[in-house]
Amino acid sequence: MASTAGTESGDGRVVVGVSGSLASLAALRAAADAARRSGRPLVAVTAWEPPEGEALYLRRPDPAWARHWRAEARARLDGAFDAAFGGAPPGVGSERRVVRGRPASALPGLAVHPHDLLVIGTRPGRRRPSRLHRGIGARAVCPVLTVPAPTVPRGLRRALRRMTAEDFALVGR
Repeated sequence: MASTAGTESGDGRVVVGVSGSLASLAALRAAADAARRSGRPLVAVTAWEPPEGEALYLRRPDPAWARHWRAEARARLDGAFDAAFGGAPPGVGSERRVVRGRPASALPGLAVHPHDLLVIGTRPGRRRPSRLHRGIGARAVCPVLTVPAPTVPRGLRRALRRMTAEDFALVGR
């Protein structure tokens, strides 16, 4: 699924899916680097749906509830930029979009030109593509670059899951 053919032209955009996961942060950094090298704009996208799914939401629509989850998605996207770059990526023009829909259809729906590059993250060590990656691969009309998340040793993963914000607080300041 990873392909970079035609990614060095100045045409098109670099579209990256951002969920806030470690894999999507790696994809965001790789996408910013690809955009900087090729002179293309970076479009970072967070796709969201109501937690109960669209079908149940449509049975009892609540615009305030939808605004809440859209704001959560916006905060997740902004937080990803802060975590990856400390704000805006240096040396590249970027646009942030929050789109209502499933990532497998929303991301290829934004990367619609053959000169675009679609960048998505993946967990390390996957032997088979996930449902998301298969859906994006089936719909994409442009090259798709998959970026693995950095590997974290198992023992460290367990320790990090148990940590709280207080564990990172500066003591004595």
